[in-house]
Amino acid sequence: MPADSAATQTVSGLDELELAPPARRDLPRLGRRFWKSLWPKLLAIGLVIGAWEAVVLSGWRPEYQLPGPLPVARELVDQVTQASFWDSVALTMTRAATGFLLAVVIGTLLGAAVARFAPLRAAIGSLITGLQTMPSIVWFPMAILLFQLSESSILFVVVLGAAPSVANGLIAGIDYVPPAWRRVGQVLGMRGIGLYRHLILPACLPSFVSGLKQGWAFAWRSLMAGELLVVVPGALSIGVRLQGARELSDAPLLLSYVIIILIIGIMVDLVFGAVDSAIRRRWGMKAAG
Repeated sequence: MPADSAATQTVSGLDELELAPPARRDLPRLGRRFWKSLWPKLLAIGLVIGAWEAVVLSGWRPEYQLPGPLPVARELVDQVTQASFWDSVALTMTRAATGFLLAVVIGTLLGAAVARFAPLRAAIGSLITGLQTMPSIVWFPMAILLFQLSESSILFVVVLGAAPSVANGLIAGIDYVPPAWRRVGQVLGMRGIGLYRHLILPACLPSFVSGLKQGWAFAWRSLMAGELLVVVPGALSIGVRLQGARELSDAPLLLSYVIIILIIGIMVDLVFGAVDSAIRRRWGMKAAG
């Protein structure tokens, strides 16, 4: 049997000993887990709505400036029943997905190269961190100068905002792979790409997922800023609708769009949370129940 094949089988056997067994599909247990994760969120929403109503009732601002939860809820229901609203959501989410996927590809390739080659890290390692800390809105004047008021301007800033976080997540994950694990992999016959495929990349997966999550947060914030600043003719996105509500001084409509943006962000965060939980459960770092 070839040495690489034997090494792969050995690593697979060791993984089976290390990893937790796959969780059984127990519907009552899944229901309990779902409710356990849901009720704190419902409680938090209730507390926020109660505090919001209390501020409105205090008269701190006139109701036309700060409406209560009920008028905003009515406006929100009215918006989600319109087909044009979902067209705007689709446009915004298409931009977000496109920009984020481009950032993942670029950030992953950049992070792998920087982690692999020391001279490259010395040259641009600090630059990646600097780009990550730079506010995305700073790039919009340059983006508009390069691409005018177009989709490319928005994607340019979204990618610049998200790619450094993805790259840094991968770099940190690779850096914290214990040297003993690398030596074990080499003893088992893993070299070059095989070492990265079977050992280093799986070991750095939690950090990489964390980088993806942070990258999405930067991408989403960059996109919202872009849709407020870069109005592409004929493209009625969520950001354009938000800006229109501000220009009309329609506070209930404006707050309804803010809530929609918040809900989308929470939903995506739940997806990343589920992926992270699955990884930790598979590695035996979290109970399956």
